[in-house]
Amino acid sequence: MNAPARKTIRLLPPELSNQIAAGEVVERPASVVKELVENSLDAGATSVLVELENGGQTLIRVTDDGRGVSGDQLELAVTRHATSKIADVGDLMNIRSYGFRGEALPSIASVSRFRMTSAPQEDDGSVGEASCIDVSYGAIKSVSPAALNKGTMVEVAELFSNIPARLKFLKSPATEQKKTQELFTRLALARTDVSFTLKAGSRELVRFEAGQTLARRMGILWPPAIVDALRPFDVTVAGMRLRGLTSDPRSSQPRADRMLFYVNGRAVNDRLLMRAVRQAYQGRLTSRDYPQTALFLDMSPQEVDVNVHPAKNEVRFRDEQAVFSAVLRAVSGALAGVPLASERFAERTEERPASPSSRENAERPARPLGFWGEADAVRVMPKPKNEPRFSPEERQEDGLSPSCLKERGAPERDFFTGRPTVAPAPHAPRPLVNESRPASVPPLALETAPSPRAPKDDTPAAQRDELPRDAAPAASKAATPLSLPLPETKNDAPEDSPLRGIRYLGQVAKTYLVLSQNDDTLLLLDQHAMHERIFYEKFRAEGSRGVAQPLLVPLELDLHPAETERLLELKDTLLRLGFETSCRGSRCLAQTMPPEMDRTEAAAFLREALSGRVDDLESVWIRHACATAIRAGQRLTPGDALHLVRQWLRTESPDFCPHGRPCAVTLEKADLEKLFKRRQP
Repeated sequence: MNAPARKTIRLLPPELSNQIAAGEVVERPASVVKELVENSLDAGATSVLVELENGGQTLIRVTDDGRGVSGDQLELAVTRHATSKIADVGDLMNIRSYGFRGEALPSIASVSRFRMTSAPQEDDGSVGEASCIDVSYGAIKSVSPAALNKGTMVEVAELFSNIPARLKFLKSPATEQKKTQELFTRLALARTDVSFTLKAGSRELVRFEAGQTLARRMGILWPPAIVDALRPFDVTVAGMRLRGLTSDPRSSQPRADRMLFYVNGRAVNDRLLMRAVRQAYQGRLTSRDYPQTALFLDMSPQEVDVNVHPAKNEVRFRDEQAVFSAVLRAVSGALAGVPLASERFAERTEERPASPSSRENAERPARPLGFWGEADAVRVMPKPKNEPRFSPEERQEDGLSPSCLKERGAPERDFFTGRPTVAPAPHAPRPLVNESRPASVPPLALETAPSPRAPKDDTPAAQRDELPRDAAPAASKAATPLSLPLPETKNDAPEDSPLRGIRYLGQVAKTYLVLSQNDDTLLLLDQHAMHERIFYEKFRAEGSRGVAQPLLVPLELDLHPAETERLLELKDTLLRLGFETSCRGSRCLAQTMPPEMDRTEAAAFLREALSGRVDDLESVWIRHACATAIRAGQRLTPGDALHLVRQWLRTESPDFCPHGRPCAVTLEKADLEKLFKRRQP
């Protein structure tokens, strides 16, 4: 095998070195717009206009009314490492401008046909003679007088046409235009004192007027449902000022693209700031949800290094812990008035001073909130004025045992659907959710034979397994009696259990169900996670059929401009989910919807999808299951607990809830012996 030829070290040609350097600064049209707009802001512009053609690949034109550049300095402006923003090392440690490297213009000019026309502003405020420089792929062609009233106009044409390898990595014009618009709007949010306009051809994409508030500019970009939930903050901590807007915890989304961070007015992507904000929301959001935030951190330039990335979109802090604590404190302060979900639940269930009505309600067991979602918040039907009071024994005789979890005068609701149902006949069996139990469900098998202690019963086993949980005692006596010894709880009417070898031991912290299996295994179950899994699989089974329900009267929604663009992006996805949509001006019309939704639910889903909170029905099923499932801290009767376990075992994936949390922990005899040091690990 021949040895490779020795290669000598040599200087790169200027054209090649310029193109290599351009690759660090100019990634796509959006990068060009960022550098040119930042130059305009550094020049003191109060108005910036950006025009694009073919997503910026054919032409990018940036016009401003800043101080401009004199004709004798135009050649230096496109020379590498030439800048007017820093002069020595001391300036490098105290950077207050967007640009400072002196690489943006020469890098852009080396990969495009570049023209810059500028009219300099003199010290006395007058405007000097305008000049123009033409550069073709790094080579200066001419410098000549030009006509321009004020400021600077930069034109970048045929970007990357001299580098086919870079050109082929560009996306479609629509995608490049979207990327440019996102970056342009981030710059506009940082300078509310400057007017910004972005055009694509003859169409105006977005306009920001000078003097707008941050909330007003956010309202142009984000839907009202998002903006209305933003909470302002403006605090000073340890010499750092933190200001901006952050969302109510109840308004979240599954992506982090609406978490915007600025350091001394510079848009940055920083994990430290993101971690601090998410830490402030801990306990208020799940690990998969993200808040909407626009956070501005103003600090001494000497405490932050902005010279760590060629595109200047990353920074490094001298004291990261101080910055983290300051951000955490600022955002936590903005959320101080928002109660946690557990606190809101406690407020609804806390005891109040006794009154005649409260004493009456105390005599009947309260219905646990959360079994049926929002329907639990208020009585579905008004209470009759002359309703007689019932003792616990009378309620059981009337078929209203506490395990029924309902009130007189309120419609009966299915435990696992949350929907009103027609009351079945006293002896009529009611089918259970997910009645078919997958073969993959382990060890907790379903009981099919009556208990040895039970009197003989000729009722078929299938019907005994389907007996309604809240059937009257007479019906229960005719069916299979309890096959498990259950704790005797006052006013409880436990249901018959079809779980073989399982004994219900009780409930810990009103959240975890404790059972024993075959007297040698301890089972700890999370009631909320179990109920979530049941509802999630039910919603998924009903919503995965791909069937659309035609609407006699189309569903109409008023759209924000941001929602209109998202509707066009999601149209095919919505069609696969069962929504056939069309757009008429600023209104969305849905001709069909998924059959498992009603009009209200369909409208709510479309609103969340168009606002960016959810991407598909999967997210809706998870959210709906979580909101509908029983909560931690809710007491269950033994009958309800066993009924919950039975339904949970019939799910396809009983091990985890839809969020990925475990539903059950199993401690076998060997595990218990290790815990009590009876066996060495």
